Amino acid sequence: MATTAAPYGLRPVKRVDGMPYAGAYSTFLIDPAGYNTNIFYGSVVYINANGYVNIVTGTGADATTNDWPTGSTSATGALGVFVGCSYINAQGQLIFSQYYPSGTTGVVQAFVVDDPMVLFAAQLDGTATQAAIGANTFFAAAQSTSTGSTRTGNSTSALDATVVTVPAALRIVAFVSPVSDAFPDVLVKINPGFHSMSVNTGI
Repeated sequence: MATTAAPYGLRPVKRVDGMPYAGAYSTFLIDPAGYNTNIFYGSVVYINANGYVNIVTGTGADATTNDWPTGSTSATGALGVFVGCSYINAQGQLIFSQYYPSGTTGVVQAFVVDDPMVLFAAQLDGTATQAAIGANTFFAAAQSTSTGSTRTGNSTSALDATVVTVPAALRIVAFVSPVSDAFPDVLVKINPGFHSMSVNTGI
């Protein structure tokens, strides 16, 4: 039971058509000169104008000043959810990492669940009711270099329990844990317009 706040960002669970999530992801690059932000497992990411993966910094609370990816009215949407990376360390070893350490240089491959039909588990930051099903939610706080654990490599981002009916980044489709929990876990889907696959504006 989710009786304590232990958020973990977004974790892929299954597809909206009922098929299980089989671990599929796509590979993208992080700037070889080094990106100055940690990216954790479960973080939502986007492709920047140079074609590299960055962390989404808009909360997704609306389709204007908090839009994805960076909180602007000219949004191009999120690429998907980061689930790890690989890079060569200073000793020449190939490292597979749960998270991207800020400033890592060289060829860094980011693994991203970019399928817009995947459902993700996430934790709300407070209590909810059954009426949350079908409503929209968003990150309770903006993702940043510190919204995760460098020990586990996992995101620590929670979703806002104050659900809305106006356009927002994520749709709640089901409860994973009992609705009576203090911090319930829910299944969410990225809404059209907040995913780059459903936006007709180029980067």
